[in-house]
Amino acid sequence: MRWIRSSAADLALAALLAVSAAGGSAVANQLGRPSVPLRTPGYVLVVIAALSLSARRSRPLVTLMTAAVCTGGYLALGYAYGPIILVLMIAVYSAARHAPPRAAAWCAAATLMMLLAHLLTSDRALGWLGVVPAAAWVVVPGALGYGLRLRHQAGQQARAEAIRQRLDDERLRVAQEVHDVVGHGLAAIKMQADIALHVMPRQPDQARVALEAISRTSQQALDELRTTLAAVRHVDGDDRAPTAGLGRLNDLRRRMADAGVTVRVHTTGGRAGALPPAVDLAGYRVVQESLTNVLRHGRCEQADVTVQYATDSVTITVANPITGTPTPGTGTGTGTGIIGMRARVEALGGDFVAGPVARRFEVHARLPTGGGT
Repeated sequence: MRWIRSSAADLALAALLAVSAAGGSAVANQLGRPSVPLRTPGYVLVVIAALSLSARRSRPLVTLMTAAVCTGGYLALGYAYGPIILVLMIAVYSAARHAPPRAAAWCAAATLMMLLAHLLTSDRALGWLGVVPAAAWVVVPGALGYGLRLRHQAGQQARAEAIRQRLDDERLRVAQEVHDVVGHGLAAIKMQADIALHVMPRQPDQARVALEAISRTSQQALDELRTTLAAVRHVDGDDRAPTAGLGRLNDLRRRMADAGVTVRVHTTGGRAGALPPAVDLAGYRVVQESLTNVLRHGRCEQADVTVQYATDSVTITVANPITGTPTPGTGTGTGTGIIGMRARVEALGGDFVAGPVARRFEVHARLPTGGGT
């Protein structure tokens, strides 16, 4: 469709130029009073040169050579300079803009040589003084067309780079989602499996409870992973796994309880209306990843989650006691999970801090909600 529109526009331009160039040539003939009056062959050459512009984008080199031959013949017959020069300049521009650069340069050079040969061998008075304007007839439109060609290519490259960056960002986001879902599920399953192995010889019934918790946790993780991947594919998610958000903190608390960690959830401030989806999801992932780190690295049996709603933000704090000697790299707030949480929060314009505070490890995130005035 775009090709059809551009071809129709070129055809209309060529027809308009053919009529106007023929009329302009007649006016130039009357005003210039050349030694050779403009006759039918001159009009034919002007019209053919103008009509060749109908293919200026589809066949730019053919257009240029046709216009150059017609212009050369027109000048060789001794007719007055007129609109055919403008037609030639448009043909040079079109070749530089749309044809391969090397081929366009050779054709433009041949056209320039033809014009210079005419000026230096004809009996007109311009002689060597005509070299500069003749060169300008080719060099100026050629430089303009090539410059616009480079600009267009740079724009296309910038758009391609922007699309590539968006795809990379989307892949990173999906990878972070999968990391959070799978990481939390596997950490909880490991903790529950350790409990089952520990109590199985002496308390088989308690081991059964742990195995049932493993089954529930794995099913929840699979459902959530399926929902995440379905969202990426832009299809409806599974009804068994609602979209992750701060409204599902109780489900997360029960999952942690099955893994042997008591999580106390505190909510302050109320909020009229739902949170923006990106903020709601990011807040849930911060809590989820923080509790996953408790399972992975901590040796405590409790954690506190505080969610504070404000008019223009929601603040989340996850804290757990530090017991024993932390694993190297886990008490500094620089682990991969911490890096992922910080990137997620800062991408939404929020603030993130994680680290030990008075024998407690705290993760503190503030997410703007856009509710301020």
